[in-house]
Amino acid sequence: MALKTLKNVNEKTWYKFKNLAVRNRTSMGSLLSDMVDNYDTRSKEVWNNILYGEKLLSDKEAKEMHEHVAKLRKEYGFRR
Repeated sequence: MALKTLKNVNEKTWYKFKNLAVRNRTSMGSLLSDMVDNYDTRSKEVWNNILYGEKLLSDKEAKEMHEHVAKLRKEYGFRR
């Protein structure tokens, strides 16, 4: 087993991480591995929900919004 170093972890965060490992009766390495896997899985679920979930606007409303934004961007004073 190789020793790894985590940089820029403050004392409060390190203490909370150690306590989580003790409460879950697991090693800190195992807890970190579980946290990374969980984060990876949950972030994929969130993006799948955002990209492929139910539409918030109808196609007609989206087209109208694009047209309105294009019109606003042509007005004087808009940064390009």
